Amino acid sequence: MKILINKKIKILLALGLVISTLVELNSCTASKKIEAKSGVQLWVENCQRCHNTPSPSTFSPEQWKTIGMHMQTRALLTDKEIDKIVAFLSQ
Repeated sequence: MKILINKKIKILLALGLVISTLVELNSCTASKKIEAKSGVQLWVENCQRCHNTPSPSTFSPEQWKTIGMHMQTRALLTDKEIDKIVAFLSQ
């Protein structure tokens, strides 16, 4: 009986390892897709889905940076994503 339980534990651990590896590989693929997007793409997908964003010329680059920091936490954006969006809006 003890040998059977040990086998089941080993199988469960192996399955857990396989699943966690697949999840990690999938998240890397998603990160690469996000990294390939431009600031304008990220702006449309993340900012405009909730509200109409004012014209980029409405605020100064420094103001966009502050707005970006605020919205990063609210929209759960990564540093790279918000940097691209702020760079686009600050042009």
